[in-house]
Amino acid sequence: MKSYPLRAWLATTILVCALSIATRPAYATEPDVSEPGWNQDGAGVGIWVPIPGSENHFGQAPATGPVDRFIYEARLACTGGDSTIFPACATVMPSCSTGANDPDGEPGTAIYWYRASKEVVPIAWYYFSGPECIHGEKPRDILAEIAASIAHEFQRSPIVAATIGSQPGPHTLRGKETNVWAEATTQTFNLTMLGQQVTITATPTAYTWNYGDGTIWGPTPTHGAPLHQDRIGEQTQTSHIYTKTGHLTINLTTHFNGSYTVNNGPQLPIPGQGNIASPPLPLTVWRAKTNLYADNCIQNPQGIGC
Repeated sequence: MKSYPLRAWLATTILVCALSIATRPAYATEPDVSEPGWNQDGAGVGIWVPIPGSENHFGQAPATGPVDRFIYEARLACTGGDSTIFPACATVMPSCSTGANDPDGEPGTAIYWYRASKEVVPIAWYYFSGPECIHGEKPRDILAEIAASIAHEFQRSPIVAATIGSQPGPHTLRGKETNVWAEATTQTFNLTMLGQQVTITATPTAYTWNYGDGTIWGPTPTHGAPLHQDRIGEQTQTSHIYTKTGHLTINLTTHFNGSYTVNNGPQLPIPGQGNIASPPLPLTVWRAKTNLYADNCIQNPQGIGC
């Protein structure tokens, strides 16, 4: 296998890590590490091969191209009695374990490469090359990590609750229409997650009304609206008729859907909803009483009803 200078390999590793954040799609499962990735020019695109027993990953299997008839596997090297079989371990391990061959002084992992023919079943692995010292962890999929915790951040966002209004209010009449409505706004929150600029948007999409007398309506997309003064008492989509007098409170829960962007990228949905309760609105329900009187108030200004 052709060996590359350590600095060149590190530079390639950094480039691959950066591209994995900016352009590499998140995989539902890890790509098949036995089949290195290749671009249309026949050059490797940096499939990361896990090494059993180590947190490190090797950045490129030593295949000769997309038509290579072999598959490759990285294995920990220079453990146990390997030094007797591979005298090269005595040369590789001292500098690898101390980090002497790494610009950052980080210890590395010694590996062997094994290979097997794609055409042979059952698969049979044979030693191919090594030992060699490698450095670097598998590139983090930053987008996937943000997606895993964005719902928690959404629930923590200080979303301002909707305000409630009523007509008439704060007093209304039993048996008459009482119009209520909610005023909620779309809100955005900027934060930094894993070094990336994230913008969360909370959009009100539904409302659950509790009229205070045991009647609950919703969730509904209807938020209502105030009426002109001359139309108070008309029925609306959110109005309610109270059948008993007394003091009560109207409660409202507004359901916000969330979305987010990373570094001004595309809008992505946030699972779940933010359910934000509004401050209760006090309301007093009165009854109207009508009486008929026969007194002439002109003749008897002190009469009942005058």
